[in-house]
Amino acid sequence: MIQATSPEPRYRDGMNAAERAVKRLFDILVSLAGLVLLSPLMLYIAARVRCSGGPVIYRQERIGHRGRPFTILKFRTMRPDHEHDGVPQLAVQGEPDQTDFQRFLREHHLDELPQLWNILAGDMSFVGPRPERRYFIDQIMERNPDYEYIYLMRPGLTSAATIYNGYTDTMEKMLVRLQMDLNYLQRRSLITDMGILLTTAKYILNGKKI
Repeated sequence: MIQATSPEPRYRDGMNAAERAVKRLFDILVSLAGLVLLSPLMLYIAARVRCSGGPVIYRQERIGHRGRPFTILKFRTMRPDHEHDGVPQLAVQGEPDQTDFQRFLREHHLDELPQLWNILAGDMSFVGPRPERRYFIDQIMERNPDYEYIYLMRPGLTSAATIYNGYTDTMEKMLVRLQMDLNYLQRRSLITDMGILLTTAKYILNGKKI
């Protein structure tokens, strides 16, 4: 983890303390409103996922702000025994054992609606780098140790890398995503976040896969 006393850091946070406080207030208010307003949709999705067998919610440990682990929540879109051998696997679009409904959830990111709770709890933000697992972080840091600067931010539900880099199903894409997230760290602002949110909403409403 980056120490506050580290001399001349390679990357600096583009947001000041006041902007980060406003960003957190926005996260709290909008995630709470989303949980209330979208509760009928979430109940419907939960019922459909339950009909496919297995648990409704998929829980997985990720590494977040300041290098702290947290449990990310998703609607389950994979079979319950995915990664049965215990070795973490990169998720890919179009898993052969997915139902059409689960595939629809994944393609349109509706499986991530439970992460509104992660945002409300302070584990995540609406905009920020996607959280990763320690297993893959260790591999990334072997090739680019600058990943530790990611810990300066809360992980996000969406990001510029999510929009423009797509699914990170290879290590090469992970490294591209890292550089995009580091660029975001240096340039981020409330206006930048709003632009990312609007672009994400536009893509989802237009049915574009991201």
